[in-house]
Amino acid sequence: MAQITEVKLLDDLDGGEAAESVAFSLDGKSYEIDLSEKHAAALRDAFAPFVSSARRAGGSAAASRPRMSARSGRSREETTAIREWATANGLEVSARGRISSTVLEAYENRGNAVAAPEPVVEAAPEPEAKPKRRSRKKATAEA
Repeated sequence: MAQITEVKLLDDLDGGEAAESVAFSLDGKSYEIDLSEKHAAALRDAFAPFVSSARRAGGSAAASRPRMSARSGRSREETTAIREWATANGLEVSARGRISSTVLEAYENRGNAVAAPEPVVEAAPEPEAKPKRRSRKKATAEA
C-alpha cells in the first residue's frame, strides 16, 4: 500500500497559502512564522531599518571567526605558516604544541636582517680529575 503525505503551509496571519517559514528573534526569544510571499516581504521590509543598524550576535558570527590559540592569541592558520616558514629556513619546530620563543622571534624578525637563532652549544664535559693515590705506610711494630 502506497501513501502520499502532502504538507501545506498556511499563512499564520490570514490563513491563506504560505510560501515559507520565516525565523526571527526578539528580546532573546526565537520565533518562526509561516507566511505568504507578500507577508514575508512585508515582515522583512518592516525589520530592514533595524537590521541595517544592528550588529550580528549569536552562533553564526562566532562560527565565522578564526579559531585562536588560548595562550598565544594566534590563529591556526598563522601557527601553520610559522611552522612552514621555520621548517623551510632550517629551524627545528614540532608539528604540534608550543612553538619556541626563539622560532617566534626569528619569524617576527624575518623581514629584518637575518636573525637566525644562535645554536645552543654545550661545553664538552671536562674529564674528572682522579684523586691522587696515597701510599700507605705500614705501621712498624716497636719492640
